[in-house]
Amino acid sequence: MARRLLLALVTIWLASLGVFLAVQALPGDVTTQILGQNATPANVAVLRAELGLDRPPWRRYLDWMSGMLHGDFGTSLVNHASVGAEVGVRLRNTLLLAGITVVLGITVALVLGVVAGLTRDRWPDLVISSLSLIGMSMPEFVIATVLVLLFSIYIPVFPAVVTAGPDAGIGDLLPAIWLPSIALTVVMAAYIIRMLRTSMIDVMASEFVTTARLKGISPARVVLRHALPSALLPTLNVIAMNIAWLVGGVVVVESVFNYPGIGLLTIDAVHNRDLPVIQTIAVLGAATYVLCNLAADLAAMALNPRLRTNRRTA
Repeated sequence: MARRLLLALVTIWLASLGVFLAVQALPGDVTTQILGQNATPANVAVLRAELGLDRPPWRRYLDWMSGMLHGDFGTSLVNHASVGAEVGVRLRNTLLLAGITVVLGITVALVLGVVAGLTRDRWPDLVISSLSLIGMSMPEFVIATVLVLLFSIYIPVFPAVVTAGPDAGIGDLLPAIWLPSIALTVVMAAYIIRMLRTSMIDVMASEFVTTARLKGISPARVVLRHALPSALLPTLNVIAMNIAWLVGGVVVVESVFNYPGIGLLTIDAVHNRDLPVIQTIAVLGAATYVLCNLAADLAAMALNPRLRTNRRTA
């Protein structure tokens, strides 16, 4: 665990460094975005000095890292607001969307994945496998557009876009959150279903399941108590990656539905070359992926006692 934590810190640092270097390589900077037509060389030089962009890149990066270690993520170069507060509000909105999606996605994926694995090559398996393959193949913006056409235009049940701002309360976001959540659920559940189906087929053909059946254990108990925990082991990493993908901000879906989350903030920050915001989002995304992988490893140890035994004997 100590090695994993050290590797996590190195991964987060490399992510922040990589994003910083990538933004530095882009043509232009935030001063041209702010000044617009008034961007004369003299005005640009003055504004760069005010924003601290005239300092060497390595010095700006070290100052930002030092502030981050003390909980200060800097100030936005565009609106001069606190980056931590701005990202925190958007993160709350994304977490709300991600939480609903995770509950829906994992529930649907577990039920359909188990059914597909237990009915291999029969019509339920064929239907579920075909739908999951379609969900994996279709881009997110296509799924989002189809949902808008179906449930906002043809059958006007949900709003097509989110009209509330970033500071809106949960009650203001809930009416319009269901379409983006369903769009993300389709993509998320499709990958989990495919992995769980394959894993379930392998486990049901294993010797310990056959032994449990010969002992006269009921089919439901064989599936839920013996087969499902083992089938979930290779699926945990897929679930962790999808959760990290959600929390890190789904840019396409949030853009289609105008949802005020991390993804929409990322688009604005990249467009405006707002380096402190971009770096904070990159560090947040890297930390989310690392923590989700760590949680998947711990869950695997909880489901498989042999992993805990092997680690103790090692």
